[in-house]
Amino acid sequence: MSLMDKLVVWSLPLVPKPIVGYFSKTYIAGSKLEDAVRVVKNLNAQNITGTIDLLGEENHKEEDVVKAVDQYKSVLDAIKAEGLDSGISVKPTHMGWMISKEFCSENISELIEKAASMNIFVRIDMEDHTTTTDTIDMYVKLQEQYGDAVGTVIQSYMRRTSDDINYLIKYKANLRLCKGIYNEPREIAYKDMAIINDNFVFNLEKLLKNGCYVGIATHDEKLVWHALRIIEELNLNKDQYEFQMLLGVDEQLRKIIVDAGHHLRVYVPFGEEWYAYSTRRLKENPKMAGHVFRNIFK
Repeated sequence: MSLMDKLVVWSLPLVPKPIVGYFSKTYIAGSKLEDAVRVVKNLNAQNITGTIDLLGEENHKEEDVVKAVDQYKSVLDAIKAEGLDSGISVKPTHMGWMISKEFCSENISELIEKAASMNIFVRIDMEDHTTTTDTIDMYVKLQEQYGDAVGTVIQSYMRRTSDDINYLIKYKANLRLCKGIYNEPREIAYKDMAIINDNFVFNLEKLLKNGCYVGIATHDEKLVWHALRIIEELNLNKDQYEFQMLLGVDEQLRKIIVDAGHHLRVYVPFGEEWYAYSTRRLKENPKMAGHVFRNIFK
């Protein structure tokens, strides 16, 4: 972590909320559903698929969870009504995991049921290591019920990832493969970026060889190159994988991938909790914080 990155993280609590809002507006659609709809429409016009993500996590109150579930139902209705090419992404702790695993699973199942009837895909997001096993177990149960209507996420910086993938391969899992963002202990997560990247490529090849649909989630052009190499070596069709990126990150590389004829999906976060999300994510990922601030001042 550079001195600049450390300085940015240290100074975050001192930065006025409107300034943080200015910094984050490139990476967050806005606070309202109509903001997300507008952004996804713009992406669709560029031949890019969206995934709408309602900001929020670690709900401890049942009424907050119910509110979030209702908001997601409104998101699904908007996707259908507006004819958007978009799915949704949900976090287990946002859907009630902190209250009970059963409550969480019931809420996510309810959303998948509604989404599947509309032909809308649901991704169960992966959070920190305390939820990994439960998220995978819940996904497998829901995948047995809803099939290709649901997927989950695997993170290449986790030491357990290869074992998890060996387990998920037999289900032909639909997986978003990313590096991972949470600040995990060294005992359970790799800290060397070269190893994280190698683990990403190793597990991507394993998944694609075994017929799993993979969302190749990276902004690292080296990993994009390796992905393209594997795709060519395996002679895959373009409907057997997709690339995925976050809103506002390396739009030039995004265009290069799309112009080459590959399917690409962009994650579109929105919601009233944009401030908490922005400050939390920037603190968790100091390099991103420094990157965001440098881009703003350019």
